[in-house]
Amino acid sequence: MTLPRPHRVDLLIAAAGLACGLLLWGFGIVMKNDAAVEGRWPVLVLLLVMTAAETARRTLPRTALAVGTLTVVANEFTHGSVATVLMFTDVVYAAVVYGPPASARRIPYTTGLITAGITIGFLVWWQNAIALLIGVASGIVCFLPAVTGAVVRNHRQAAEAARLRAEQTALLAEMDRTQAVVAERARMARELHDMVANHLSAIAIHSTAALSLDDPATTRQALTVIRENSVEGLAEMRRLIGLLRDSGGDAEPAAAPTLAGLDALVAQARTNGRSSGLTFTLDDARDPADAPLPAPVEMAAYRIVQEALTNALKHAPAGPVAVRLAREDGALRVLVTSPFGDRPGPRAPGSGAGLVGMRERVALLGGEFEAGPVTAADGRKIWQVRAGLPAEERTSQG
Repeated sequence: MTLPRPHRVDLLIAAAGLACGLLLWGFGIVMKNDAAVEGRWPVLVLLLVMTAAETARRTLPRTALAVGTLTVVANEFTHGSVATVLMFTDVVYAAVVYGPPASARRIPYTTGLITAGITIGFLVWWQNAIALLIGVASGIVCFLPAVTGAVVRNHRQAAEAARLRAEQTALLAEMDRTQAVVAERARMARELHDMVANHLSAIAIHSTAALSLDDPATTRQALTVIRENSVEGLAEMRRLIGLLRDSGGDAEPAAAPTLAGLDALVAQARTNGRSSGLTFTLDDARDPADAPLPAPVEMAAYRIVQEALTNALKHAPAGPVAVRLAREDGALRVLVTSPFGDRPGPRAPGSGAGLVGMRERVALLGGEFEAGPVTAADGRKIWQVRAGLPAEERTSQG
């Protein structure tokens, strides 16, 4: 087994302690004149052993403490060296700071009991105040370094915990920021798709018809629809750009679309889909006396109808397109049906982003959404878009 390499700081501390001990030993400065073991060499040997323990104060703290304890006890039977005792106090301190958590908890209690035991033992033996001085000296040598190490270790652990909490907080903040950016991008993508796709789809369909049919009247009608949708689409794009640009709060915010604008939306779809043989109807079965809908619900319902009409203009064959609104069981029910099947004339390509956007809008409000082909009561295949949106403001429960 390879022993760990001593830390550079530990080697410097051990070298300084050894130098001081050699200086005191060379001048013959000792702790006491009477000793059970006479001679100067035992003092030097114990000094060297304590120096070796000091080099392992960080890498092997428990081993260093065990060797240091035996050495300082043996030092009491010789003339003694102050440097040996001082290095032992550092070994005790290091054992608490760098040792395992269990040792760091036990050492202060153990040294406190040892100090109390020494004090009581000498009081019983000598029965004078000198025993108290010995007890104080014992506490300074072993108990005080242990308590100091415990305080330092607790401060370091508290600082490390604070650092980890700060890192976790920063990580959570970054995750929240990333999620907010992703959510905002998704919202912008839905708004851009819903605001412009309807106009671009009409432009694509009528431009294809104008190119494929050699009829001046049809071409003129198609160009008229193209121009109207181009102007409206450009206006929608400008409104969206105005929302995205930082205006410093000077510009008034653009009004969000509401269900009051569905008549105009259906009328526009009726104009755009006339050449494709599509007819559009709106059935608003809501009670005018009902409480107003939350603004996010109105906007989501408007965008769902808008996207469903856009999809009908893109893909539906000739036939009726019906929009129905109703307020039932505390929810706004939106139903859009259109013919389903192969379209003989020109059609605009689709990417599927519209269905994704509608599903996301409904999910954000905690509603229900379904879209797909179904069989009508008369046996016809139709495409149905059905959404249920909460019609009441949600209140938090405390």
